[in-house]
Amino acid sequence: MATFDYVALDLAGHTRRGQLKASDETAAVGQLERRRLALVKIAPAVAKPATRGARSFGQGLGAKDRSMFTRQLATLTTVSTLEEALRTIALQADKPRLKQVIGEVHAAVLEGHRLSDALARPAKAFPPLYRAMVSAGESSGALPTILDRLADLLEQQQQVRAKITTALVYPIVLAMVACLVVAALMIFVIPKVVEQFDSMGQTLPLLTRIIIGLSTGLQTFGWLIAAIIAIGVIAFLRGLRSPPFKLAVDRALLRAPLLGRLIRDVHAARLARTLATMIASGLPMLEGLMLTAGTVRNAVLRGAMDDMIAAIREGGALSVAMRRVEVFPPVLVYMTASGESSGRVETMLMRAADYLEREFDTFTAMLLSLLEPAIIVLLGGVVATIVLSILLPILQINTLALN
Repeated sequence: MATFDYVALDLAGHTRRGQLKASDETAAVGQLERRRLALVKIAPAVAKPATRGARSFGQGLGAKDRSMFTRQLATLTTVSTLEEALRTIALQADKPRLKQVIGEVHAAVLEGHRLSDALARPAKAFPPLYRAMVSAGESSGALPTILDRLADLLEQQQQVRAKITTALVYPIVLAMVACLVVAALMIFVIPKVVEQFDSMGQTLPLLTRIIIGLSTGLQTFGWLIAAIIAIGVIAFLRGLRSPPFKLAVDRALLRAPLLGRLIRDVHAARLARTLATMIASGLPMLEGLMLTAGTVRNAVLRGAMDDMIAAIREGGALSVAMRRVEVFPPVLVYMTASGESSGRVETMLMRAADYLEREFDTFTAMLLSLLEPAIIVLLGGVVATIVLSILLPILQINTLALN
């Protein structure tokens, strides 16, 4: 038995929407005729989640899936109806989670809900910022255009996120490998060498004695050191749930010489591009700031945006509010002020976002070019020190033998 979605008219002329099960489409049409319903449209049903409120793998939606869905919807709505576009995307979705979310949105649209309201049905799949832009597109009658802009915004954010991941993953992996290599040498190699030196009855060089002491300490108290590190990490993560502690950590991150600049540039670029997209879509700037503030994770920057919202609500200009909080790059403040004076705020915000993202790319490339060789040189120095501590006693023995 197959399931079909239908739209029909009853005897009073009212629209009836729903689902029915039948062996094929002809049998489904026969069922509607027996119910005295005039068929308007019928099509195979898209799979829908079993329960709306239950927690399941279909409730969430990743950033990449959301970006792909938006681009597909923006393209298909230019050549077909919204209902047909959602049905097509759901049928070709290869991920069960994505298919389930789209199915729930499609069902809500079939029930007569606006797309912006239907997007709120699958919990945590589409954030308020996303739904607000869709609502603006529906109100203005330019939904395909707004979806296209929204897809551009999501794809750009995905690219920035990928660049940040690339910038962080390689140095972290390299540092972890370096630590594992050094730990393996200290725990497994040095003890074997010490056994040979103990039988010689000679006083070992200072460097060798230091390395042996460190090796013995790691063998004896390695589990304790690992436990302390694990407890510290857990305590730190739990401490981040406390607003005062998180505020202190975020403030320290922003004050860090290099990391602070990267964080400010990334958040400023995201703010500028999001605001530019929302203003171009017809949403009020104040609403755009309020929705964007909810997506900022850094407590200091979120507090700064709350202050900006309060200042703009009192009638202040965006550039003045940015300058007052003193956390955004000067180029963003200057270009925002230029856009306000020329009446092209969205254009200047978009240019500011492009500039900040180029600066981010250049800065991270420079940092990686310096960080990678620094880690390699540091690892080489540590390994060379360990090897030298092993060679010194051997050279000492050879010298005594020659004498």
